[in-house]
Amino acid sequence: MSHIDRLSALLKQLATKAKQIDKRNAMEKVHRLIENNNLFSAELFVSQSDRFAPYIEEIQQKLPKYSRLVKAEKIEFSILLLQQIEQQVVAISNALHANSTLHQAAKLSFDAHSKAKIKRSKSQNKYKDFAKKVMLTSQQLYQKLNEHHEFERRLMDMVAERELQRVKSKASDSTKLSTEVLALHQRLGRCRKAISVIERDIELAEKRS
Repeated sequence: MSHIDRLSALLKQLATKAKQIDKRNAMEKVHRLIENNNLFSAELFVSQSDRFAPYIEEIQQKLPKYSRLVKAEKIEFSILLLQQIEQQVVAISNALHANSTLHQAAKLSFDAHSKAKIKRSKSQNKYKDFAKKVMLTSQQLYQKLNEHHEFERRLMDMVAERELQRVKSKASDSTKLSTEVLALHQRLGRCRKAISVIERDIELAEKRS
């Protein structure tokens, strides 16, 4: 099997997987949080879409040109085109593999934002039930809680953003972005621990009222 045949076979496999993932993404509500955003940068692909299929079709359209360059023994041009094709194939493969992670990050960001809004609403209603002195203390705690939930939401947005950048990045940048994502998750863990402490303090304040 020639190199061109192997590339063609690989792209067919990726196209099948992309079709399945595109269909699954379209059925998931969380995909609405990231749809209409291009999956790859304009430097890497001419295509602009939040689906994988158009990008694979763009690569497939380059194979005939690559074949002609090889047959014409235009070595320099064929090598440059092959490098571009391989770079795009790697990017597609990585993005398909990271699809679930990207959607999970987007869902976590949305859930955190929704949770913060609900808790802010509950907090405002509970203020009315406290005595003046206890109310003042509780108001301070709830304000602190709201601030931490806002910080939690921003961290989740940053995680989703870095995950998207990692999907779009070159292999050389992927490790750095993965490290940043890990650091953000650690900060998120500390933030949620602080939220648990504040919620416990609020519960104690309510019992004293």
